[in-house]
Amino acid sequence: MKIIDEPQFGPMFRFNDANVYWSLHILSDGRRMGRKRLAEEVGVGEGSMRRIIDTLKEWDFINIKQTGITITKAGLSFLEQIPMRPVDIHIEESVEGEYQQGVLVLGGVGKVVNGMEQRDAGIKVGAEGCTTIVIRDGNLMIPPDWNLDEKDPELAYRIRKDIGLTENDALIIGGSDTKTSAIEAAVTAALAMF
Repeated sequence: MKIIDEPQFGPMFRFNDANVYWSLHILSDGRRMGRKRLAEEVGVGEGSMRRIIDTLKEWDFINIKQTGITITKAGLSFLEQIPMRPVDIHIEESVEGEYQQGVLVLGGVGKVVNGMEQRDAGIKVGAEGCTTIVIRDGNLMIPPDWNLDEKDPELAYRIRKDIGLTENDALIIGGSDTKTSAIEAAVTAALAMF
């Protein structure tokens, strides 16, 4: 899924669709936030954040006041239309990297072949990679054939209980040595499925 188009002329963006999505996600809790803090949480420079903010303002997805930036109803509606939900998860045994971020892709199971596409999407943005988890024939699987229910039933139970993964969904977990890179990996891999 493409959120923002790269310019045809002039300098290329130093941010990507995952950074734009995560900016809106951070603001979706209703808090006001300054540009500098938002840039730090998203993991982009202030110049890139200025461009993201200008674009989101142009689309009426955010309001900017002296007290900070807030998301609008249109911005919330846009987020809700994207069938993915960030989830907090940490799986030391199956995901590379100190930091991890999960994204539940609703209805995304049909786009998962062997998980390599999601792994590669994470690596391309500088992370250690992404691990994909799906339910196949009632079993929690890391494609193509790692059965979590058999290999680690405790972990499988925790994922089922905490995440709410269904047979139609895919869980993508980005892993990296920085939190922002793990987030960017998971969101990039998830957006690539649309």
